[in-house]
Amino acid sequence: MSTKLERRDHRAAWLFLAPMAAALLLVAVWPLGRTFFFAFTDAYLDDPATYSMVGFENFREVFGDPSWWQSVRNTLVFTVVSVAIETLLGLGIALLINEAIPGRGLVRAAMLIPWSIPVVVATKIWDWMLNDQFGVVNKALFEMGAIDRGIAWTSGSWLIMGVTIFIDVWMTTPFMVLLILAGLQLMPADILEAAQVDGVPAWKRFWSITLPLLRPALGVAVLFRVLDALRMFDLAYILSASNENIMTMSIYARNRLISFQELGAGSAASTWVFLIVALIAVVLIGLLRLDRAAGEV
Repeated sequence: MSTKLERRDHRAAWLFLAPMAAALLLVAVWPLGRTFFFAFTDAYLDDPATYSMVGFENFREVFGDPSWWQSVRNTLVFTVVSVAIETLLGLGIALLINEAIPGRGLVRAAMLIPWSIPVVVATKIWDWMLNDQFGVVNKALFEMGAIDRGIAWTSGSWLIMGVTIFIDVWMTTPFMVLLILAGLQLMPADILEAAQVDGVPAWKRFWSITLPLLRPALGVAVLFRVLDALRMFDLAYILSASNENIMTMSIYARNRLISFQELGAGSAASTWVFLIVALIAVVLIGLLRLDRAAGEV
């Protein structure tokens, strides 16, 4: 039976949570609910007040659109490849700067520069650098004799996906480094020191001690990056607008909603994006919980 003090603490906790709950309701729940509602209508963006209910027709129409499946494939390829590269690079850099090396503080500060640059600015910088006529990348490759003419890196060819992944890796690897480095610094140093004194090789210390202890932090970092990559919009859209070779699910939903003014179909596409991201999030969180439970056993 709860005491009077406990009841008062509960009321105080709810009072402190009320502003956050109201803000969440305003900026997340209400827009999401409106999106779900319009997904079942034939409304257009120029006259959203005039509509009729069409059931699941918009969902079936988006589901049967080849461009939608192209955007799903692009999103998954981008997510898997970019997150894998960022995780490996982030782990390697974090292990390096976790050691007591000269200039470690300077390296940590410099490492944050790509992450701190706004996506729009960073994308345009790389777009200019990769230009086939005046870009410094092509100029450098030409001077080295690697190419005999400029390469259209950001044109409609298959190269655009590789360029997008490269830019994202350049911008976001510092984020992975920070999360993994935080996990490394929370590890008990005495275990590693004891293994080193016992003569355990460095690779075995990493594989048998460091990596298992780092798995929770590594899992959280991968979870954050996967969810962020699945909803990627700005980088691909700024680089090549609606090019189908790099069109993501978010860009597809934006095109249906804004370019074609199809409020119903665009809302259905946005709902599909939400459901796919939510499903992947549930799976990843479930895997993290299973891994944590196995570690505790």
